[in-house]
Amino acid sequence: MTTPVNDTPDLRATARAMVAPGKGILAADESTGTIAKRFSAIGVENTEPNRRDYRELLFRTPGMAEYVSGVILFDETIRQRGADGTPLVEHLVAQGVIPGIKVDAGAQPLAFAPGETVTEGLDGLRERLQEYRTLGARFTKWRAVIHIGDDTPSGYAIDVNAHALARYAALCQEVGLVPIVEPEVLMDGPHGIDECFEVTEITLREVFAQLAQHGVELDAMVLKPNMVVSGTEARERADPASVAAHTIRCFARTVPVAVPGIAFLSGGQSDAEATANLDAINREAAKVGAPWELTFSYGRGLQAAPQAAWGGRAENARAAQEAFLHRARLAAAARSGAYDPAMEDEVTTIPS
Repeated sequence: MTTPVNDTPDLRATARAMVAPGKGILAADESTGTIAKRFSAIGVENTEPNRRDYRELLFRTPGMAEYVSGVILFDETIRQRGADGTPLVEHLVAQGVIPGIKVDAGAQPLAFAPGETVTEGLDGLRERLQEYRTLGARFTKWRAVIHIGDDTPSGYAIDVNAHALARYAALCQEVGLVPIVEPEVLMDGPHGIDECFEVTEITLREVFAQLAQHGVELDAMVLKPNMVVSGTEARERADPASVAAHTIRCFARTVPVAVPGIAFLSGGQSDAEATANLDAINREAAKVGAPWELTFSYGRGLQAAPQAAWGGRAENARAAQEAFLHRARLAAAARSGAYDPAMEDEVTTIPS
């Protein structure tokens, strides 16, 4: 018999709010190393003040709460204060945006499994979760990575990553935090959409088997998976209609109806591609009566444009905020099945 989670009604309400109609999640949890690559591409030095200034301008974007339900933070960010001394978390809360936190320690090589990884970070996790809750987090994220290759993924890699995801999710609910469960089947490689379908289905089946074994409350979590797409080096890339059909069919076979929402990652897709695919998925879901909220949890898919507009210059803050709001508005439209590619050329402005 499992022990009831802490504040289960509150967790369920938070999970539903995270996938509220017309909204999605901003993934701003890049590690220091990852954001260094993003900053290098726009000629910005990777310093703590620059990271703070960039994220502060995002979190203070007027009107973001119309399209963004929550933000996933990095450990550094949840502890940072803005230029005026206000904790960055408080800027989110003031807008009605739910703060979350990435809690895994990254993917590391899996023993006796060349080319495969396992996500680390379970040691000491209960204590870290309690601290993050004190710092204002209301949800968490843990990412597992599954690689498609000639001899991968192995059942071994899928099993150990699913087990870690389930242990993480149970610990989160125990301390009163909503877990985002992220099993990502990477786009890297020449595989076709059918192979992605097969691997995603196997992975999700094992993830939900482990979640059940660990007593995780499915209505108090959010799933963050990949879309079912062609590999980045595939000879033929599937169009949005095919992506939608494969994705909905895969999830109908694997994801229990108790899960309140699915927040897709953008992975290696371009801004426009991720938006068009999300739109097609929601249109397909409406046709077949899919039971979940289907939204976004995008990092690069929401941030590439504002990073380019900002360029490390304070005078570009408003332009960066408008670029961010534009991408969020389009993703929110796609999340409702109301996106039109012509919207890419529209201008989103922030009133003076």
